[in-house]
Parts: sequence; structure tokens; C-alpha cells
Amino acid sequence: MPHKSGYINIIGNPNAGKSTLMNALVGEKLSIITSKAQTTRHRILGIVNDENFQLIFSDTPGIIRNPAYKMHEIMNSFVETAMIDADIILFIADVKEKTDYTEIIERLKASLVPVFVLLNKIDLSNQPDVEALIAQWKQNLPDAQVVPVSALHGFNISGLLNTIIELLPESPPYFPKDELTDKSMRFFVAEIIREKILLNYKQEIPYAVEVAVESYEESKDIIRIRAIIFAARESQKAILIGHQGSAIKKTGIMARTDIEEFVGRKVFLDLAVKVNKDWRDDENMLKRFGYEA
Repeated sequence: MPHKSGYINIIGNPNAGKSTLMNALVGEKLSIITSKAQTTRHRILGIVNDENFQLIFSDTPGIIRNPAYKMHEIMNSFVETAMIDADIILFIADVKEKTDYTEIIERLKASLVPVFVLLNKIDLSNQPDVEALIAQWKQNLPDAQVVPVSALHGFNISGLLNTIIELLPESPPYFPKDELTDKSMRFFVAEIIREKILLNYKQEIPYAVEVAVESYEESKDIIRIRAIIFAARESQKAILIGHQGSAIKKTGIMARTDIEEFVGRKVFLDLAVKVNKDWRDDENMLKRFGYEA
């Protein structure tokens, strides 16, 4: 049987469920998931290997229509690249979202590769509404496959996987067969910490901070990690730390627990907070954080 490989790129609006879908397809928690929009900031690959195929799933940031910072422009460039280098495009739409899809529909019409429109979160809708949406999308994109899914509950995921495998081009693997992702352990440590910030803080705080892992030292019994949370203002730093360090301590405990589960080792996590008011527009800082178009 000939070997198949390809890039299956997931695109869609913020909070449509791209990361949940990616993790359901890959079977590992590679992309952070919260109820807040714009959770994913990078393009993250999740690789599924089998004797006869290699599926390279790509989670992308949500499409930002009015970029406010250089960071947003780079995030949009990740989506642009994903549109170009895909062997299969998965466009995910929240069934409850009311938005104008005209621009993305025109781009998907021009695609030269198979396109799936995944109507996500159907568990929050009803059958007549879902059927109406399916008919509407089939009218908008006659060549696309329209599939109702629930990424959170795994509905239609295995069927989707089988169809993707059928459509993959014949190709040798692009990555070694024992690789799960293209990202480093430091990247996922930073993402886990950022996820806890998204969960623990309100308003602008999660969107005004970024995490950098300064050191990652493995010994026989423990992994020692030092990470810095960069905030945009002194007032944000104070909120991140909290009264007598209570907030940063809570974030650290939650992050350490998940990091230990992810790496399978005991972890000592040291968190610090620094202020860099222009980091979202500072090209050197953005490169440090991995934002390279």
C-alpha cells in the first residue's frame, strides 16, 4: 500500500473550536483551550503517525479582522501560510456564531485542494437549524464537504479522520515517525503557563501578556524551570502578582501540575513578572516569543 502524507490545516474565527478540534484529531493536548477568544497565537503542528500514513494537522490563530499590533499581523500571516501550504483545508464554523463569512468563502472557493466546512458545537443547536446551515454552506461552497461535528464531545471525528486519510496525497513522511509536534518542550511549558493566566485573570490581562521560558534544566529527579511573564503595564504586573504574591502563586501551582502531567516528571517552577510596554510591536521581543512570519 502506498504511503500517504499531508498537511491538514485548520482555520476559522477566534473561539470557533479550532484547538479543541486539533486536540481531538491528534489525541493529545497540544493547543491550549479556554472559553476566551484568541487563545491560540501560533501555528502549532500535531502529527498523527501510522504505518501507511502521516497526518500533519495545523492549528492556527483565529482570523483577526482589525489587527491592532504587529503581533496580530504576524498571527494573521500564520493563517495566510496555512491557506497556501495545505493539502486539505478544514474551515471550522461555530453553529451559534453570527458573522459575515463572505471574504473567507471567496478564498475557499479559489482553493485548489479539498475543503471541509466543519459546523462545530452542534450539541448546542437543534437538528432543523443544523440542517439549514448545512444547506446554506453547500450552496455557498458546492465543492466543499460540509460536516456537522462536536469537537468537544468527539461527534463525527473518527469519520472525519477516515475521509481525510482517503483524500491525502501519496507521499513519504515529512517528519520522523516518532515525532508528535514541531514545537519544543519549552514552547509547551510557556503555553501551559499562558493558559493558566487566561483562566485566572480577567479583562485585558491575558491578552497583554506573553510568557518566555528562560531556563529548562533536567536532572535525574526533577526539571527546574524559570519562566518570565511579560506584561504591558506596571498595573498589570501588580494584578498578575496579587496581594502578597497570592495570584502568581495560584497560577504557578496550576501550571506546575499540568507541566508535570505533560512531561511525566517532577517539576520546580519559578515564575517572575516583568514589564515591557511595547512587546506586542517590538520585533525583537516578538521573535523571542516565536512570532516569526
